[in-house]
Amino acid sequence: MTKKIVSDLELKDKKVLVRADFNVPMKDGKITNDNRIIQALPTIKHIIEQGGKVILFSHLGKVKTEEDKEKLSLQPVARRLAELLGTEVGFTDATRGADVEESINNLKSGDVFLIQNTRFEDIDGKKESKNDSELGEYWASLGDVFVNDAFGTAHREHASNVGIASHLESAAGFLMEKEIKFIGGVVENPERPFVAILGGAKVSDKIGVIENLLKVADKVLIGGGMAYTFLNAQGKEIGQSLLEEDKVDLAKELLERGEGKIVLPVDAKVTKEFSNDGDIKEVSIDEIPAEEQALDIGSKTVELFAEQLKGAKTVVWNGPMGVFEMSNFAKGTIGVCESIANLEDATTIIGGGDSAAAAMDLGFADQFTHISTGGGASLEYLEGKELPGIKSISDK
Repeated sequence: MTKKIVSDLELKDKKVLVRADFNVPMKDGKITNDNRIIQALPTIKHIIEQGGKVILFSHLGKVKTEEDKEKLSLQPVARRLAELLGTEVGFTDATRGADVEESINNLKSGDVFLIQNTRFEDIDGKKESKNDSELGEYWASLGDVFVNDAFGTAHREHASNVGIASHLESAAGFLMEKEIKFIGGVVENPERPFVAILGGAKVSDKIGVIENLLKVADKVLIGGGMAYTFLNAQGKEIGQSLLEEDKVDLAKELLERGEGKIVLPVDAKVTKEFSNDGDIKEVSIDEIPAEEQALDIGSKTVELFAEQLKGAKTVVWNGPMGVFEMSNFAKGTIGVCESIANLEDATTIIGGGDSAAAAMDLGFADQFTHISTGGGASLEYLEGKELPGIKSISDK
């Protein structure tokens, strides 16, 4: 890896600014999933063990009004982080000013301190989200070195990542290092055979990913709602299934470019209503009734995809195979998840988003080599784009 990582830095007695990703789901002021906080622990613990002073930055949600501030405070994150670390975590309700500066100057080696939601700075001119140079310079002035461990925002050029990094020696945290190693490694130099599985609703969300993976993957398996635009491009009748009419020509072009590489469903679960309780049947792709819609891949497609995965050395999965939130249309996603999880001697990666949630909900998380913490960032990285949050980290 050409970028510095946190273990390359001298941290003893240093004020270490850390951009973490604590953008956790909340309901009624309570955290409903603390996975992103847990993922940040190795980097935070390393800095504590090395005698550094940890000063944490993160955003939470989108802050557009003063009312948003009440719902999107990072205080619950500070409390949960303190529980997980077994130590006190200082917190300020401000993003700048005398209280912030005094609190940081009073930190001792091994202390942990969390600054309020960086997007509170967005109410007055989107200073965080537009990488205001004055704000980035101010935040950088609060510390001695910078560690970026927030892959989820690596595709964004914000004051709290690129802005701070432009003024301080910077390094990747351990989570960011894993993302660069696994997601970046897939794009640059995968061990073969390399199979990509793409799902989700829309072709338009994944155009860049499909185009890039067709260059580097040996097989691209396509399921989910997006598959029906491809099937329509082949001239098949897809009933009321999801169709992006303006992407049919693009799908034809991709099928020609990926001839021999792209694998599409051969059967589907169909129903008249978008409901978990309607009359559901499994039919061949060539026999979808005109008045019905496909909401999941069928059992023969699960078998086909499992066959295509045999012997794979690298697998990337992004996007569910159907409407997995409804139990009767989750079997395709579960089947693909099981097929990947049971592969031997393979590097298996989930590229964030719904597929990551599915793997965790289904209890397969531990059987994957890596589950990305970034949805949009993972997609852009898989497209082969250079991410500003990674580019701004100091080279070794």
